[in-house]
Amino acid sequence: MAPPPAAATATRWRAAAALLAFSLLAARSAAIYCDEDDCYDLLGVSQSANSSEIKRAYYRLSLKHHPDKNPDPESKKLFVKIANAYEILKDEATREQYDYAIAHPEEVFYNAARYYQAYYGHKTDPRAVLVGLLLILSGFQYFNQCTRYNQAVAMVKKTPAYKNRLRALELERSGGVTNKKKNQKQMDKKVEEELSKELELEIKGTEKPSLWDLVGVRFILLPYTFVKLLVWYGCWFWRYKVKQAPYSWEDAAYLTQRALSVPIDAWSNIDELTKEDLIKRRLWNKSNLDSYFMEMRKEHKRRR
Repeated sequence: MAPPPAAATATRWRAAAALLAFSLLAARSAAIYCDEDDCYDLLGVSQSANSSEIKRAYYRLSLKHHPDKNPDPESKKLFVKIANAYEILKDEATREQYDYAIAHPEEVFYNAARYYQAYYGHKTDPRAVLVGLLLILSGFQYFNQCTRYNQAVAMVKKTPAYKNRLRALELERSGGVTNKKKNQKQMDKKVEEELSKELELEIKGTEKPSLWDLVGVRFILLPYTFVKLLVWYGCWFWRYKVKQAPYSWEDAAYLTQRALSVPIDAWSNIDELTKEDLIKRRLWNKSNLDSYFMEMRKEHKRRR
């Protein structure tokens, strides 16, 4: 029994819509390569043509449409399309991607991703990307360090301790004579700017910005740092493991600081007598370290 006319009409409309959608998908998938044209048609070859046939077709068309041979503006536009089609079809990888886009027009986003990866991904030198990334990171890092340091300095300059140090330095420079002129405030401001340059502010946790601390500089110096570290470990192993030599004061101080898990800046602020006492205890040995901690706990309980 034949379907009703309305049903047959709806079926034809659905088939036509599906065909139209398929055509649009095919056009969109292939358009990213040669715009609205077909790359094979531009060169006048079939999809089964080999690389030699594609090359001969391109050379034949380039002789006809090259701007040096043909001054016609339309011919120049056509030559650009021909050259683009040849760039796509002469490479096996990009030609395979183009053939896949023709055969699978429904995978529009996948085909577009493969195209942009092939044409733009390899054109960007990874070394240039790495250098650019390091420059950007180093710039942000240096800007952040400068901002933090300037804010910390501005806060320190408002403290009474800093102002007292400035007054003491001013008296030292003037021989104990203070300025009694009418424009003392203006003079004090100039003197403060001059004297502040002589005072070295040591702000814990906010060091003065240094180019050597930037991630880009450290990355460049990474091979040197790695070799230096290997040499240091080699000398350490030879001196203290092979020759069984006694630790020098600097190396013993390093072992003590590491055993106590004390930051380097905190260790440098410890007085020399306390450092010497800690080094003599040989705290890098676990038994000595445990005894020291037990002694500290007893002393803490006794003081409570």
